[in-house]
Amino acid sequence: MNYSQTHPRNVIKYCPKCGSTAFNWREDFSFHCEQCKFKLFINSSSAVAAIIVNGQGEILFSRRAINPHKGMLDLPGGFIDPGENAENALTREIKEELGSEVTSYKYIGSFPNVYPYGGINYYTLDMVYLCTLERYDNLVAMDDISAIEFIDPVTMDINELGAESMKNIITFYNNEYNK
Repeated sequence: MNYSQTHPRNVIKYCPKCGSTAFNWREDFSFHCEQCKFKLFINSSSAVAAIIVNGQGEILFSRRAINPHKGMLDLPGGFIDPGENAENALTREIKEELGSEVTSYKYIGSFPNVYPYGGINYYTLDMVYLCTLERYDNLVAMDDISAIEFIDPVTMDINELGAESMKNIITFYNNEYNK
């Protein structure tokens, strides 16, 4: 996917403080208003993703019910709410998307991503956890997912994953945990 047309520098045209069109992009990922001197930084949003492995070594993937990447594979997870820590977001997202409680988790890394939504790119940092659930039967696809599937991460078609960060996460997982 070509993200250049939805890059903030190509979409944001007005200062959110004074409404001026003298709102210029800077190479430090910021905009500067020549009229009121307001400076807007384009920073990464925080998100979490869960790697949930069953007894056969398969990973639980979700199918996205919404754009971006509607119909493609994803890892369960989502955005961290303001004031929420990553671990609480992880357990909340798993409950919302799968209807199960997380019984344990281990942080394994962070991966940058571009999340195109509403005609603009949002830059995210996806924090990934290896998780154990209280139960693996009767999981239900809820919230913004349409289905759940356990898939062997070694033999899967990585191009079924919509987000680049998810591809990078699975590649990392296979290199570190499936040696």
